[in-house]
Amino acid sequence: MTTKPIRIMTADDHPLIREGLSALISVHSDMAIVGEAADGATAVRLFNELRPDVLLLDLQMPNVSGLEVIDRLIAQDPTARIVVLTTYDTEQLAMKAMSAGASAYILKSSVGRRLLDTIRAVMRGQRYVDPSVASAIAAHADTEELTSRETDVIRLISKGNSNKLIGEELQISEQTVKGHVKNIFLKLGANDRAHAVAIAVKRGLINV
Repeated sequence: MTTKPIRIMTADDHPLIREGLSALISVHSDMAIVGEAADGATAVRLFNELRPDVLLLDLQMPNVSGLEVIDRLIAQDPTARIVVLTTYDTEQLAMKAMSAGASAYILKSSVGRRLLDTIRAVMRGQRYVDPSVASAIAAHADTEELTSRETDVIRLISKGNSNKLIGEELQISEQTVKGHVKNIFLKLGANDRAHAVAIAVKRGLINV
């Protein structure tokens, strides 16, 4: 009895990445590329047309983001198997993607070592997070998360705003801002404002 190959669709806005994935997968008889998308909107439409077994998805996509693609596809079909391929090694993005319904989260730098085995694992119903990202998640598992207001404050700090200007922007007192800054330092283990911003960016809490 011949086993049908795993039907794989790729979604990445870089043609060279799609070509590389196709070349990597094409030499394996148990897998086959059935479609490619260069933006998020096309990824959703093509997935619904082709119904692949596995979608390899970049997070940074034009028109519709990778996270939004995951949300839409999982809303339509909770059993959809989505493997995120990304350059972003922040635990926040990984947690968002996995919470949204992705089956796996792999860094593009480790695709050659991990992708094929991950696809097969996903087909068996397993979930997978790249080890370097998983270790970051574990390292901060007991860390108290920033509140939405604290996230607003650190985002404004990253833009060079003083406590006074942050208070004016958020319509809160300067003293309240100082309290938020103190909490941010404690939660992030930061020594000063620059250090707090660096940690927040590294963990994917804010973009600069």
